Amino acid sequence: MAASATLSTKYQISIPKVVREQQRWKAGQEFVFIPKGKGVLVMPVPELKELAGIAKGARPDGYRDRKDRF
Repeated sequence: MAASATLSTKYQISIPKVVREQQRWKAGQEFVFIPKGKGVLVMPVPELKELAGIAKGARPDGYRDRKDRF
């Protein structure tokens, strides 16, 4: 059975403990909300140190730009 929560009168939702533990989310962590159809995708905002080296080996040439679209 999926975990569920109820939206409060202050428009707050408590994330169920099972989800927090599985995702290793901590109090004070920042999240982004991305609308998806009738739902929303909730993702933690990565810290800058987590992004270090993410594009290692990427080639700056040969990429598509908005200018080459019709």
